[in-house]
Amino acid sequence: MTKGHVRITETILRDAHQSLLATRMRTEDMLCVAEKLDQVGYFSLEAWGGATFDTALRFLDECPWERLRSLRVRVRKTPLQMLLRGQNLLGYRHYPDDVVEAFVKYAVQDGIRVIRIFDALNDVRNMRTAIKAVLECGAHAQGAICYTTSPVHNIEYFVKVAEELVNEGVHSICIKDMAGLIDPYGAAELITQLKANFDVPISLHTHYTSGMGSMAYLKAIEAGVDIVDTALSSLAMGSSQPPTEPLVAALRGTPYDTGLDLNLLTEINRHFANVRERYSDVAAPVQVNTEILTYQVPGGMLSNLRSQLAQQGLSHKLQEVFEEVPRVRADLGYPPLVTPMSQIVGTQAVLNVVSGERYSICSKEIRDYVRGLYGRPPAPISDEVRKKIIGDEEVFTGRPADLLEPGLEKAREEIKEYARQEQDVLSYVLFPNEARAFLERRAAKS
Repeated sequence: MTKGHVRITETILRDAHQSLLATRMRTEDMLCVAEKLDQVGYFSLEAWGGATFDTALRFLDECPWERLRSLRVRVRKTPLQMLLRGQNLLGYRHYPDDVVEAFVKYAVQDGIRVIRIFDALNDVRNMRTAIKAVLECGAHAQGAICYTTSPVHNIEYFVKVAEELVNEGVHSICIKDMAGLIDPYGAAELITQLKANFDVPISLHTHYTSGMGSMAYLKAIEAGVDIVDTALSSLAMGSSQPPTEPLVAALRGTPYDTGLDLNLLTEINRHFANVRERYSDVAAPVQVNTEILTYQVPGGMLSNLRSQLAQQGLSHKLQEVFEEVPRVRADLGYPPLVTPMSQIVGTQAVLNVVSGERYSICSKEIRDYVRGLYGRPPAPISDEVRKKIIGDEEVFTGRPADLLEPGLEKAREEIKEYARQEQDVLSYVLFPNEARAFLERRAAKS
């Protein structure tokens, strides 16, 4: 794409309600407005992946595959997009290659056309199998780079990761700013460098948590970004994305004009405003939280830390935990605070503060991370920290998935009593307990 009209990925069906409604929006609230969303002219509709899969099974008693197929029937022109955690797929651990390949195959078969693939450590080795599978299925592979700030995360670093992704054959690059950390001039500089180095479309994704999202988008647009992620205003801002309608209005009549119809957007937004009211019991407050600029704690991680401490009667320790998070992150080689690293770092920060002695208690996940079982840290972990956590154990330096045996055949055998389709087997591999419970309930109803 050349500098000019800006395309929009609408997140109302995935990240917006994941950020503000605990991912609880039901399929029925999407289907009744899906055809109108299809008329807008978006670059894509993000509608699947992330936490939607897990939540559908765990809390909504819905089949996520059925949601996707139902949306595809109604959304015929606009590509449906999903978020995939690389070798983690939609879970919190690495899955074998045969599972990754099958998951991508059926996601595309059931309607996904754009798959945004990221790895929490920006370790492209953990994205390679998924990228190859998307390319083989004929879908759009979008390689995402997790954006964060640290002594090692600079323009040169992000350009290097982008180069690795382009060499893997991705169709586009996304800067995934999951915490809302990117500032307007930093966004402009990064987009300028990416556009100068690579001849693929560049997308920018951010959250409004810090209050800088719309400003960052405007400067990125001026620098030539091709696609930005927004959410219709009733489910925008706070820890969600910048709002769609103001950006469309701001760009109208300029060289960057999106060409989208504000009247149609307003009509669709009224529907989601009503939907939001129905989920008020789980709705997160829409507010700017500047603490993130100091502690780099994303909105979802922030609420999880508050909840963890409140459950233990330790809410008064929250400030100490905030201050401990960046220290743990530095000790671990500055991993971006995105799933699953946000959970690993946050839990360890809580353990360090509550125990009173840093790393005297460590989770299995942080031990596995230091052992190299999540991938390559952005910066080396010091010998002192490594010894505190795993002693003299050897660190694995290869691709973590190379240690895994194929998983599909075993899963098929274990769930054959309830699986009606290969997609059910994949649900079971990703979330064994939740999927089995869902499939048992489905069988009992039939």
